[in-house]
Amino acid sequence: MNILFFLTPKSEVAYIFEDETLRQTVEKMEHRKFSCIPILSMDGKYTGTISEGDLLWGIKRLEINDVKAMESVPIMAIPRRATYKPVHVNSKMEDLLDRAINQNYVPVVDDNGYFIGIITRKEIIKYCYKEMKKHSSPDSPEK
Repeated sequence: MNILFFLTPKSEVAYIFEDETLRQTVEKMEHRKFSCIPILSMDGKYTGTISEGDLLWGIKRLEINDVKAMESVPIMAIPRRATYKPVHVNSKMEDLLDRAINQNYVPVVDDNGYFIGIITRKEIIKYCYKEMKKHSSPDSPEK
C-alpha cells in the first residue's frame, strides 16, 4: 500500500520554522489546538517536533513568567524530549506502524529530506481496522 494515500499534505499542516519564537509556537499550537507541531528548517526540511510538554518544561526551566518574555526565546532553545522520526515517501505501511506506536503523527519527507506532510495515527488505525475487519469477516477465505 502506498503511504501517500494517507498523507495530509504540507499545505494542510500547521508547522513552525526553526527561527520562530516560543510565543509564536505557543500561539500557533493554541489556535490549532495541537499537542505537538513539526519544526522545519528555513529551507523546508524536517528538523523535529515540539510538544506541549516540551514547552511547559522549557518555560519552567527558563523561569518565564509572562507572555511578553516568550517573544525573546527562540523555539530551538527549548529542549525536546521525544524525537518524532520521519519516514521516507517510499516507506511501507509497516514502517508507519512502528513509528505510530510512540508518535501522534508520522512526518513524511522526500528524497532530499524536505517535509511533504504527515500521516496521523488516526489514519493508520482506521486502515488497520479496515484490514482486520476484512480478514475476520465470515466471508473471509481464511475462516
